[in-house]
Amino acid sequence: MNRRRILLASTGVGLFAVAVGSVAQTPHRLRRIGLLAAGSPHPKIPAPVEALREALYGLGYIEGRTIEIEYRWAEGKVDRLPELAAELVHLRVELIVAAGDAPTRAAKAATSTLPIVMATSGDAVGAGFVASLARPGGNVTGMTAINPELGAKRLQLLRELQPQALRIAVLGNPGDASHAIDLRASQDASREIDITLVPIDMRTVDAVDGAFEQILRSKAGALVVFNDSTTVEARPRIVQLAAQYRIPAMYEAREWAAAGGLVAYGVTHVDLFRQSAAYVDKILRGAKPVDLPVEQPTRLRLTINLSAAKALGIMIPQSVLIRADEVIE
Repeated sequence: MNRRRILLASTGVGLFAVAVGSVAQTPHRLRRIGLLAAGSPHPKIPAPVEALREALYGLGYIEGRTIEIEYRWAEGKVDRLPELAAELVHLRVELIVAAGDAPTRAAKAATSTLPIVMATSGDAVGAGFVASLARPGGNVTGMTAINPELGAKRLQLLRELQPQALRIAVLGNPGDASHAIDLRASQDASREIDITLVPIDMRTVDAVDGAFEQILRSKAGALVVFNDSTTVEARPRIVQLAAQYRIPAMYEAREWAAAGGLVAYGVTHVDLFRQSAAYVDKILRGAKPVDLPVEQPTRLRLTINLSAAKALGIMIPQSVLIRADEVIE
């Protein structure tokens, strides 16, 4: 059981001024929240979680002084999430920040009253987390990444990079809440551009090597990787194997391209987690999740890794390069 708590060092007059100046806090009350994540804090805290902490700090919440965060990490074992969610409920935290679809589902199953803030979700409505974006209708609110709507765009971009790829593998965990929704949207889009999709299941982090063996046997000319709890935990190995087997891959978030992946189109999870801090602040001030509409990302990013393209022997068309928001050399 991972009960690791991480305290931000807070020294100097400037930090003290922020803490005292925040109207959200009182000097005698330590607020207590939970964070439920499918991933691991090793070898370092994931960048999106760091962004959440930094945003909370900017709002005057200083760990160890004005706020305490109970971290629960499943460390890639998604089946542990219900147990960890129940722990947080038992600890009587004031709210739970859920870092993804699987943690949100586990938290929602553990409590119908404790506020839950989705730091990110592939499709909050389609997964059944909220009734609608404008009116969540329960104890869950937060950020959603509108992944299904972006599936067609990702396939079109991948087709521009690999016009000869008529079979494209799709890697993801079918046990993830948004998997079926994302896959169905991608399959609908593939028929419009005459591409055959080959679903490849990866239910655990340990299954990544076997999944790539299936991709090779499928004769797929390219790969789309869904951004779910399992694939994110296996990100370094997925990127490594895609490069090793020279498979052009499209990812759903900028973090993948920054880690060495070829191309990503979609949200930046750092941004989503940072934005979710505002929900934490509002709820700690007294707002109810039912009154806080779910927000979509404020920007989408096309990120291209030219080093990865060179290693794969791919020449990125100028028509794609000029549309990129970020090009990693």
